[in-house]
Amino acid sequence: MLKHYETVFIATPVLSDSQIKEAVKKVRDFISANGGEIVHEENWGLKKLAYPIQKKTTGFYNLIEFKAEPTLIEKLEIQYRRDERVIRYLTFSMDKHAVEYAEKRRNNRIEKKGE
Repeated sequence: MLKHYETVFIATPVLSDSQIKEAVKKVRDFISANGGEIVHEENWGLKKLAYPIQKKTTGFYNLIEFKAEPTLIEKLEIQYRRDERVIRYLTFSMDKHAVEYAEKRRNNRIEKKGE
């Protein structure tokens, strides 16, 4: 059975725009290639970190919401650890309330863009 997950990762700030897109595409392709189904994706851009990581004070934040088998998560996190562009990541399972909240948040964002 597919479960809902959300993964957020921070890419190192020294990357160019095309390198960031390539890093995001790699994660997206990895999820799809391993039977995952991407529901939503957000690029939060360059943000200040709460504390320095590897002597860096900013990073490119990306969020991907997806459905997948629970076995995919371990493989995905191994991919993150192997990718030197990713300085932090967090993947968590979403319960039905988190899924509803995410859908509501997306719909609100779409309505605001339409105004």
